[in-house]
Amino acid sequence: MKRGIIKRLVFVLILPVLYTACSGTKNVVRVEPDQEETKVTEIEEQKQKEFEFLFVEAIKEKVLGNTQKAVQNLAGCLEINPRSSAAMYELAGIHASNNDLTSASLLLEKAISLNPDNKWYQLLLAQIYQQSKKFNEAADIYDRLLQKDPENLEYLFMKATLLSNSKDPSEALKVYDQLEQKVGINEHISVAKQNLLIENDQADKAFAEIEKLIESDPSNPQYYGLMADLYLSEGDSVNALKYYQKIQEIDPENGFVHFSLANYYFHQGDIVRSFEETKAGFSSDQIDVQSKLQLFMMMTAQTSGQQLTPEQESELTDILLEQHPDEYLVHTLKAEGYLKRNMLPEARSELLLSLEMQKNDYMIWERVLFIDNDLQDWEGLYNHSREAIDLFPNQPQPYFLNAVACIQLQKYEEVISVTEEGMMYIVDNTKMKGQFLMLKGEAIYKMGNKTEAFRIFDESVELDPDNHIALNNYAYYLSLTGMHLDKAERMSGRVIEMFPENSTYLDTYAWVLFKKGEYSLAKFYMESAIKFDQENNPTLLEHYGDILFKLNKIGEAVSNWEKAMELGGSSDQLERKIKEKKYFEE
Repeated sequence: MKRGIIKRLVFVLILPVLYTACSGTKNVVRVEPDQEETKVTEIEEQKQKEFEFLFVEAIKEKVLGNTQKAVQNLAGCLEINPRSSAAMYELAGIHASNNDLTSASLLLEKAISLNPDNKWYQLLLAQIYQQSKKFNEAADIYDRLLQKDPENLEYLFMKATLLSNSKDPSEALKVYDQLEQKVGINEHISVAKQNLLIENDQADKAFAEIEKLIESDPSNPQYYGLMADLYLSEGDSVNALKYYQKIQEIDPENGFVHFSLANYYFHQGDIVRSFEETKAGFSSDQIDVQSKLQLFMMMTAQTSGQQLTPEQESELTDILLEQHPDEYLVHTLKAEGYLKRNMLPEARSELLLSLEMQKNDYMIWERVLFIDNDLQDWEGLYNHSREAIDLFPNQPQPYFLNAVACIQLQKYEEVISVTEEGMMYIVDNTKMKGQFLMLKGEAIYKMGNKTEAFRIFDESVELDPDNHIALNNYAYYLSLTGMHLDKAERMSGRVIEMFPENSTYLDTYAWVLFKKGEYSLAKFYMESAIKFDQENNPTLLEHYGDILFKLNKIGEAVSNWEKAMELGGSSDQLERKIKEKKYFEE
């Protein structure tokens, strides 16, 4: 206001000068513009350009997925213009996507106060209120939107849904009635009203809603199914069965009714008829495979209450395979059934068939690799893991399992290269990195570089202190070299604390004690190892003989060496030990 007064005063003072000039010598009088106003205008234009640049950059970064940069740019926009509702809206959207609903709602509430006519701001706020379970507040927003757009059926439906969730049944029912007046009798509306009425102990009115649906289209079997399910939920099995049978009269080819009847008979305790109806539904051409798969998963879930026998599960999957032989997920279900019965080769065959139909399902590949490992099929694991790496080069697990196969196949150079490549794709998983290093250390040890191998083993167990395989192997290798035996004893002792009945780990611990000269204690742990051995491992008996020899029990030592030989023992010195009745270092 002050600047405007100054301008007027200047203009008044100049006029007499102009008039005077007209009566005498003509002087050209130049009026200078207000320099201060020009400067302010330039600054405002510059800020507006900066705002527009930051806003466009923010949208670009948001589209590219760089949310942090988008947030920074939008924050810069609000520094320039703290009243920019558009910047607030975009920033709120980012906060909402990150599940920061409080910040998002505060920004939107501010944006709406500045720009109350923008429906998009209100719709996003309603969505956030809904996620925050503020159902009444969300319903109020749709009420305001309806005042400006009363014919918008989507607003009306959302308002009714929100009022239902807010446990305000009477108001919700009123809104559903308004919807029904506009669109006519509608299944979604009737079912929503029925659910509300049942929740509020108004079963008679709920039945009336479904009856109204049936009267509107008596030939629609789905409506009879709704009525049957409602009767069943209310404990009226007689009327429920009557309506299920009505469906079969109207639509004999309707497959879904078999599933409804299966549920009905199950709740009646007639398990045999329930399963027969289930099989009929699975055999129906009228039911899509996804619905069948979904029902199968529900029936086999432990929380379903239905305990299918392995034979029944197999029977259902066989029906699915017959009906849908080209559906890869059906083969995965068959594989799951085999896995439950520990039929690993059969399970793998089904999974490989599945992969022929859909090779881009990573989880199936991973399952195949684990089965290969369990079967100790190292060639299969090697080949399948290479295929998986080609298809999913950013997944570290196939690299790890390929390295396992390479260890077993004595491809030690490949172990080093594949572990180094696989570790490039590990993100925030120190244990997995430790496991990769364990395999790398194994390969380097097998190649004869013990010093480097032990350095890598140290790094491996530091990253994954509970990796019992790394601890056991490292301890055993140290014992073979006679190096750091106290360290080896600590590592091996930790392993047998975790697995006190594992013969392999007990053998390692006994052997470390043997190398330390603690023969009596070594004997105790080796006897425990032999006790828990399920495979008649000749190495255990040979080691036991070595310990007995050191305890001057020569006859018992030779006897155990001979047993080891009979079981296939083939160490370099075993035959010599027996022949000369003397212990020799490997």
